Amino acid sequence: MITLYGLKNCDACRKARKWLDGEGIDYRFHDVRTDGLERTRVADWVGELGHEILLNRRGTTWRGLDEATKSGVDAAKAVDLMTAHPALIKRPVFDLGVRRVVGFSDAQRDSIKA
Repeated sequence: MITLYGLKNCDACRKARKWLDGEGIDYRFHDVRTDGLERTRVADWVGELGHEILLNRRGTTWRGLDEATKSGVDAAKAVDLMTAHPALIKRPVFDLGVRRVVGFSDAQRDSIKA
């Protein structure tokens, strides 16, 4: 079964949930803010995908951080930031068991169905 990680109020996550429902794909939704997220899971994702793919630098949470916090972000610092501020994780994250997919473009949808 797929686990969909995201935020309940995120437009992309809502679209992903609607799409999964429409495709008849079983999934479990995990709200990273409400349900929490373990540091080890974030570190595993960064190890698999890279922090540049996973770290959301476009959102209001990132813009709200001070410049010192935003500078010099490497993998370890990104894990710390995303663990402390789950909204910094690009959404949605699909955990397919053997691999993770981040985002909800046509390419990601095709990858999920494959």
